[in-house]
Amino acid sequence: MAQTQGNPVRGGGRFVVEDAKPEHVVTPEDFTEEQLMLADTVRAFVERDVKPRDADIEKLDYSLTVQFMRKAGEIGLLGADIPEAYGGLGLDKTSTTLLAETLAPASSFALSVGAHTGIGTLPIVFFGTQAQKSRWLPKLATGELIAAYCLTEPGSGSDALGARTTAVLTDDGEHYLLNGSKLYITNAGFADVFIVYAKVNGEHFSAFVVERGTQGFSIGQEEHKMGIKGSSTRPLYFEDALIPADQLLGEVGKGHLIAFNILNIGRFKLAAGCLGGMKEAIQLSATYANGRQQFGKPISSFPLIAAKLADMNTRTFVAESMVYRTAGLIDDSLSGVDSAQEDGGLNAAKAIAEYALECSINKVFASEALDDIVDEGVQIHGGCGFIQEYKIERLYRDSRINRIFEGTNEINRLLIPATLLKRALKGELPLIDKAQQLQQELLNPAPLSSRNQEHTPTSAASNILSALKKTFLMVGGLAVQKYGLRLEREQEIVAALADAMIDLYALESALLRTRKLADKSTAAQNPQHAADMVALFAEQAAERAGARSRAVLASLEQGENLRLQLSVLKRLLRFDPTDCSALRKRIAAKVIAEERYVGT
Repeated sequence: MAQTQGNPVRGGGRFVVEDAKPEHVVTPEDFTEEQLMLADTVRAFVERDVKPRDADIEKLDYSLTVQFMRKAGEIGLLGADIPEAYGGLGLDKTSTTLLAETLAPASSFALSVGAHTGIGTLPIVFFGTQAQKSRWLPKLATGELIAAYCLTEPGSGSDALGARTTAVLTDDGEHYLLNGSKLYITNAGFADVFIVYAKVNGEHFSAFVVERGTQGFSIGQEEHKMGIKGSSTRPLYFEDALIPADQLLGEVGKGHLIAFNILNIGRFKLAAGCLGGMKEAIQLSATYANGRQQFGKPISSFPLIAAKLADMNTRTFVAESMVYRTAGLIDDSLSGVDSAQEDGGLNAAKAIAEYALECSINKVFASEALDDIVDEGVQIHGGCGFIQEYKIERLYRDSRINRIFEGTNEINRLLIPATLLKRALKGELPLIDKAQQLQQELLNPAPLSSRNQEHTPTSAASNILSALKKTFLMVGGLAVQKYGLRLEREQEIVAALADAMIDLYALESALLRTRKLADKSTAAQNPQHAADMVALFAEQAAERAGARSRAVLASLEQGENLRLQLSVLKRLLRFDPTDCSALRKRIAAKVIAEERYVGT
């Protein structure tokens, strides 16, 4: 697996208060030969087996999906996250992230696999007893059994702890009686094992493993969805469903630990899948733009079409940098966990939770970037983009669910600053100290420090990143001063702070990758191309920061105080503008020439 070198103190949110070094991040350029071979195996499986039967999968052919799931099990895809002791491969998260990205062009089938391998299987991997792991994991690794995750209810979605499904222990202590229902359950039509959340005695939120065919357990009809039509989505019903007591997962009343920890990795893996979708959309759009003639020449030669391809490629480069940086951080956090120990799974879940904040950031950025990219892809296709014969139409419909899956983007935006503040209040981050130091610096009328005077391809982006960190600390510090712990009620301000953190992490990830690439560049890798994309994204991020911060300051201050803070903001974000048109032309030229996403 790819390794970082001398990583600093672990823990999420450190990017706000510390500057990482290029050698501290994992990038796609660090993939090992073994990782690339695994990706090639998955890619061949998708092209050879899945894509030729895509139309049948879209018609909800359960038997075909199950058949391909078992083939996926044969090549190790279903067991990538399962320890070797239970029949899996026990791969690192960088490898499993690459597999999730590579599987994305399989569309609905990729969703079925993702639901099985991630949120369906990992609760047992992390929280199951030895007996539970031995009973279910080997068969989940091969696809003999298929898993589903059952959290959402008609009356509770984002408010997971508001679940009304109940579980009552029978008098003999041998079984739990489950009553209630679940909604929008992926894989429900053909799953064998269901991770179900219920409140013991109506109070204690807990998790259970429920098997298909259980007495009192039934499955409703398929939902008719806007997209991902080839995936099964059905409701579940429990009427005194008889669940053996030894199928309680974890402890009574500790179901929230399972639900929220699993959602962390689910959000991160969703971002990886979105990344694969972005790359496919670029390939489809660039190929179409080169082939479509208008006014006697290909539409890819028109600057407005080329600019779209440049922006699509840039956002994909940034998302890719974030996703694999986060995978590396999680792998580093997991490096001290012995999964063979009795509490190894729980410790692994805790290690992943260290980066819950980054998982949410990845999910929000990638799902929204994919939506924008496929939208532009449809626009490049023109009328053809509205026709089902062209896959970009499918990607457009399929992408929309990602902003709802694994916690809506609104919920994740609220979680990002809240998690940062909690870590600071626990003393895990010097956030308050940094904010106070900045206040002292801002009171000094002298020019602000930390401006890089060197003229390198990334120096302007580095200066913008430094200014964005200071801007976040300034605006966030004022918000905390005004509202204290009541800040969570000011959701528009919290969401703006989340967007600031997302841009920080995104820009820093892409910048570190580009600097690392420049340090180790070869003839096959182009640091200038990466530097162009970083420069373009940095300029856009600075513009967003200015507009966002002015809006927040206007809600925090009035009169002379507001004018003072706006003058400070202007000092922080004073940069010479970048020629974005020239950057886009250079970026687009590479995408158009290669008819695919070009990272380096």
